[in-house]
Amino acid sequence: MTDNEAAPRQAPIRQRPNHRRLALGLLLVALGFFGFGFALVPLYNTFCHTTGLNGTTGEATARPVGGVDLSRTVTVEFTSTVMPGLPWKFQPTVRRLQIHPGEPATATYLATNLGGELRYGQAIMSVSPEQAAINFKKIECFCYHAQALAPHQSRIMPVVFFVTRDLPKQITTITVSYSAFPAVQEAASRGENQSER
Repeated sequence: MTDNEAAPRQAPIRQRPNHRRLALGLLLVALGFFGFGFALVPLYNTFCHTTGLNGTTGEATARPVGGVDLSRTVTVEFTSTVMPGLPWKFQPTVRRLQIHPGEPATATYLATNLGGELRYGQAIMSVSPEQAAINFKKIECFCYHAQALAPHQSRIMPVVFFVTRDLPKQITTITVSYSAFPAVQEAASRGENQSER
């Protein structure tokens, strides 16, 4: 072999991509997004309740104090929306109530599972105008917990509330909107367990 003769070159060894590792990583990312989607409703509830964002109201541990302001009447209107993925019919049984500030009132919503299997749903409430949200207090609400409905089952669900006497006088109409979202079984089970106590 002379100096001019070159030794045969070996092709560099190419590493085969690790498809299993990539597939596992993508699967974990997909599962993470799926879990986040189910956790979004309770996270949103907590965030809005803490910050008052999006017209989220406060909870009242007791009936209003200071009496009823009979000199004023407030119209409370009720609306509803069902989000994609939840085969429910969900609507208020009464669209409008006339109340006095400081007066406890009860409104009800009717939910019906239109699907052929047990479905869980949870409602998120918002109030407009936003200035009214801080003065709208819930004493009891079906929105505190996820609800389970068997196939074609219907349920009347109440919300007990009052409007405080501090409501600005220029606000004469309040709109209460509920949006129903799909929920997981564990969330509904927690709500059922708490309501049994």
